[in-house]
Amino acid sequence: MVEAYKFDEVLKEKSGVTRLTLTNFRNYDFLRLEFDIGPIVITGENGSGKTNLLEAVSFLTPGRGLRSAKAADIARITTDVLPKQNYLWAVSANIVKNDEDFTISTAVQQSQKDYGDDLRVFDRRMVQIDGQKASTQAELGKYISAVWVTPQMDRIFLGGPQPRRSFLDRIVYAFDLEHAKRTAVFEHLYKEWYRLIKSGVKDNVWLLSLEQQMSAVGVSIAAARREVVARLNTFITKEPDDVFPDLRLALDGSIEQMLDTKAAVDVEDFYRDSLFKSRRNIFTNETIDGVNRTDFKVFYQQKNMPAELCSTGEQKSLLVSIILSQTKCQILDKGFAPVLLLDEVTTHLDRFKRDALLSKVRDLQIQALMTSTDKSAFHSLKNQAQFFETGNNQVVLS
Repeated sequence: MVEAYKFDEVLKEKSGVTRLTLTNFRNYDFLRLEFDIGPIVITGENGSGKTNLLEAVSFLTPGRGLRSAKAADIARITTDVLPKQNYLWAVSANIVKNDEDFTISTAVQQSQKDYGDDLRVFDRRMVQIDGQKASTQAELGKYISAVWVTPQMDRIFLGGPQPRRSFLDRIVYAFDLEHAKRTAVFEHLYKEWYRLIKSGVKDNVWLLSLEQQMSAVGVSIAAARREVVARLNTFITKEPDDVFPDLRLALDGSIEQMLDTKAAVDVEDFYRDSLFKSRRNIFTNETIDGVNRTDFKVFYQQKNMPAELCSTGEQKSLLVSIILSQTKCQILDKGFAPVLLLDEVTTHLDRFKRDALLSKVRDLQIQALMTSTDKSAFHSLKNQAQFFETGNNQVVLS
């Protein structure tokens, strides 16, 4: 067992968001909230802006937020001809990390570039830490981390692998700040490679260069995924949950599996050669294997059953088990607690598991923003959490 005192030692010092300020964000023109480091319950009718608050916090971390939304789609719809102060929306926060205070701001700025008779508009996301411009979004991970569950993830074990792969990569980001950069670079290289081949460009030197870069970055992505999955599996084995199901995580990907038996340099050579050979597949719409096709597999240990064959309630419990394990493992690994963003998390959980989850959130003494249309579902946290209510584009303590 992982000794409990280790959690206690880390959690003596608090981490989370103490003040959140939104400008032109979703349904909020301007909003400022003061948060405690602990459970925070946000209730209100559907469509009243509960999830928007969680999404705003998620934008304090690297990436496209918990909805994976396009930057331009987040700005509040108004009749203004121009966005306020030349930005579409902004989120800023005072945060505490191990009892040290920081200020983080992120905004999407709109700019124009004149290409002669073609005027193009660009949306750029800007990040500042303590008033200084950050070179990349990855720097945010040094100050704050977030783990989230949304209703859209209730069906994550069904359908295609892309949502599961994105879920896995977000977990990896939390442990390896460079992973976000790697995945973005690989996506850019892949799109350029695909575009060149599809358009009929026959510059073999250019294509070979892209394939070399893709194989190197791709193997690094696969290696990072393997390391984090192995770390979580070890943690889960040593620290099984007393309520939520024990599980086993696995990667279903050719590159990840090759790293089990081959040196990384040999896998890179294989990957590069396979990309070269697969050029013709683009024209026949055949699947091109690689790290952008890897699947993230989850197994319910007690039943020896893959998650996709489990019931809806069991799947939700498995999902909760993953994020609880990630949270605890991350606390020990990074030395500070992530913020939990739990959107309608009690859906599909029976009363026993619902109350157990709330109890675990409380006992971990970390910040957790939880939403629901039903305030009574959080009765067990009465006098132990902040309660907010949304409505009419406002948020008030309740």
